[in-house]
Amino acid sequence: MHRISPEGSRSVPNFSLQGRPTLPELLSDRIILTPVHPGNQRGAIWADKTLQQSTWIADVEFRANGPERGGGNFNIWLVKDGSHAVGTNSVYSVGRFEGLVLVIDQHGGSGGMLRGFLNDGSIDYSSTRDVDNLAFGHCRFAYRNLGRPTQIKLRQTETKFSVEVAGRMCFESDKIRLPSGYNFGVTASSADNPDSFEVFKLVVLTGENSHEYAGMYQTQQQAQQQQQQQQTQQQQPPVQRRQIIPDDPYDNIIPDEDPDKIVSSKAQFADLHNRIQSVNHHLSTIFRSMAQNAAILEQRHSETSQLISDIKGLLSSNNHVVSERLRSLENKIQELDRQITQLQSEFHARIGASENAIMMHVSDRHAALAGDVREHTSSGYMRLLIILLGGQAAMAGGYFYYKKKRMAVPKKYL
Repeated sequence: MHRISPEGSRSVPNFSLQGRPTLPELLSDRIILTPVHPGNQRGAIWADKTLQQSTWIADVEFRANGPERGGGNFNIWLVKDGSHAVGTNSVYSVGRFEGLVLVIDQHGGSGGMLRGFLNDGSIDYSSTRDVDNLAFGHCRFAYRNLGRPTQIKLRQTETKFSVEVAGRMCFESDKIRLPSGYNFGVTASSADNPDSFEVFKLVVLTGENSHEYAGMYQTQQQAQQQQQQQQTQQQQPPVQRRQIIPDDPYDNIIPDEDPDKIVSSKAQFADLHNRIQSVNHHLSTIFRSMAQNAAILEQRHSETSQLISDIKGLLSSNNHVVSERLRSLENKIQELDRQITQLQSEFHARIGASENAIMMHVSDRHAALAGDVREHTSSGYMRLLIILLGGQAAMAGGYFYYKKKRMAVPKKYL
């Protein structure tokens, strides 16, 4: 592990730390710009030296950790007089600046997005209503709670400027060429529910000699040379070796010997030396295998991330088709609702007409029936009355006739 500062030092050579309300926390292998608690923190790292070369490659590695709904942003700057013109600001709070800034945040609920912004000093970003519309390039990628650093690589050649994320091209343009004399720096700010942003690496390689810019880490070339030297030293045959190590160190098995044969201290030392060398070679082989497996896993992860990004792009491209189908379905539902309303109106009208026709028909029938009843009942009453009166008259006549006869009979006396 390479230290980013001398042991016991609280500063990084050739870099300046800034923070509000407190300075970033400096560890042996990384710098914590914003802590996980409390929120609303700001941190910045600025290179003291300016970049004078016209072609270069900048390599930045960072990590973001936080709660499920954490928020904040991470900014990579290449601007003029960055420590004074920008300080600890983000793209949303900075004023006027000259240069480039890459912003990494969860813009629009995307889950992760990198966007690029340019300014020649004429635009005051802090007073701009919609800063997002000023972006000239962007790409989506996941960066939170991955458990590993994410690599951002900026590349300026003679013909174009490009940005890569985790080995995958984010965007590029042949119309951008940044002038020399600018400072590199990174800033981060957290929200009320904060994300913790950590910086592991900030290296700039130039096209001339690939030397490290501002000395935070060893350059890749120096690291490779050192690794090659170590491997060469390991492969050099030691004194009093019993056999040459073949290509596969696992085949370098030192045969067991009878301890009675090893009688001198020199022979004991030689045997012990050879066995320790064999163990070292086996360990080196294991470490190389682990490194190769780690590289393969990293490649698989990049491929998986690419597939996920392609799937998201496919889903986003299909959103238009889904929207069209939803609109068509909505229009059909509205047309069906209009037809149902029309049918309901016609149904009510027909029911009303049927009710009127039935009422008129029943009224006519009722009137005719009432007339017939009155006609028939009137003659029946007269007959009944005549019969009753005639019967009474007959009874009265009979009674008077009886009384008269009785009166005419002579009385008999004893």
